[in-house]
Amino acid sequence: MFDLHMHTVWSDGTNTAEEMVQEAIRKGLETVGISDHSSGDPCGMTLEQSADYRAEIARLKEKYAGQIRVLCGLERDYFTDDFADYDYTIGSVHWLAMPDGHRVPVDYMAEKLREGADRYFGGDFYALAEAYYAMMAKVVEVTKCDIIGHFDLITKFIEQDPAFDTNHPRYVKAWQKAADELLKTGKPFEVNTGAISRGYRTAPYPAKEIRDYIRAHGGKLIMSSDAHAKENIAFRFDEWEGK
Repeated sequence: MFDLHMHTVWSDGTNTAEEMVQEAIRKGLETVGISDHSSGDPCGMTLEQSADYRAEIARLKEKYAGQIRVLCGLERDYFTDDFADYDYTIGSVHWLAMPDGHRVPVDYMAEKLREGADRYFGGDFYALAEAYYAMMAKVVEVTKCDIIGHFDLITKFIEQDPAFDTNHPRYVKAWQKAADELLKTGKPFEVNTGAISRGYRTAPYPAKEIRDYIRAHGGKLIMSSDAHAKENIAFRFDEWEGK
């Protein structure tokens, strides 16, 4: 059992890396991966901080050897400049880049997403979704990641603020086109329970129809918690594994 997506006080988590490792041991995990945010994300580490981060995870690897396998990961943002050597990386799109240099946050607040749709897409959420998935289609190429992070992050607020219809043909076409490109890479997509633990969603990313599509086309899925606190490590994996 393993969990490779979690955040600590090195970025926007609430616990230290050592506390996360200790909790993973308590929960019976065989492997734990710390994957704090990279540069390019406002919550992320600077390049200088990331060097200290890697040193800290190396210390924990040695300290807890024999109890658990500790991996040093990174959630590598689409706009990062951190391409140092990590055990693995998760590639994610958290922002949409606009022609005027502004970035529209995808998962910060529902209100900010609506503002971005109004300001840059004339209120057309499907155009915003198309722009998002165009970036997602290139996330492996751009970030050189090993794992594809929360593929449909754009739907983080869809249960609380149904700004668009996820069954709309334009939306479906956009995510399928991106999924087809990413499936060619052979990289696994994560099944991310983080939005459930934080109360935004009742089901993981990606949505069931997307998970079914990925499986039907030979893609791989792995569980991840995207935990920002130790109690959410491996959050509800037993419920969602294989679904």
